Amino acid sequence: MAHTPGTLYIVSAPSGAGKTSLVKALIEQVSDVRVSVSHTTRAMRPGEVDGVNYHFVERGEFERMIERAAFLEHAEVFGNLYGTSEEWVRDTLADGFDLILEIDWQGAQQIRRLIPEARSIFILPPSREALRHRLNNRGQDSEEVIEHRMTQAVEEMSHYGEYDYLIINDDFRLALEDFKAIFRNRHLTVAHQQLRHAHLLASLLS
Repeated sequence: MAHTPGTLYIVSAPSGAGKTSLVKALIEQVSDVRVSVSHTTRAMRPGEVDGVNYHFVERGEFERMIERAAFLEHAEVFGNLYGTSEEWVRDTLADGFDLILEIDWQGAQQIRRLIPEARSIFILPPSREALRHRLNNRGQDSEEVIEHRMTQAVEEMSHYGEYDYLIINDDFRLALEDFKAIFRNRHLTVAHQQLRHAHLLASLLS
């Protein structure tokens, strides 16, 4: 059975909307979906695996990749560089895997310019109160940090209209079904089905 190239899915959400949990559950339940693995200059932490959690590289190598325009997008966070390799993304898609790229709205704009056929999904919480409750429940942050995160979240959420799909994560089970439906829908297009079921279609019409 032949495969069509995979689709790149940009997934964005404010902190606390449940994006990480939804992506993890999707990966466990849907085959042929991968999560994009970024390059980074930060040190590997205990338990991390090179090529699984990140592609760990020296700063000099990362900077040479920037010079070669090897990244779809890159950014510096707390003194460490992070980037999405265009070659790795395109190779993964060519192998027939759908690929999830978790990124903020600014990175999403960069990716859309470079890969306009990418699909994009935005995940929203059911209310501001629910978002604040989820941020508070982490128990890691001061009230000041939570207020800053809430301000950032409102800014992030204001860009939902730039995306193709919108998921409201109120009931996790229903949100996951919506998430899975987006991926399933793309595989039911005529172009995908013609390749996947070429022999069946030929036998039906012969």
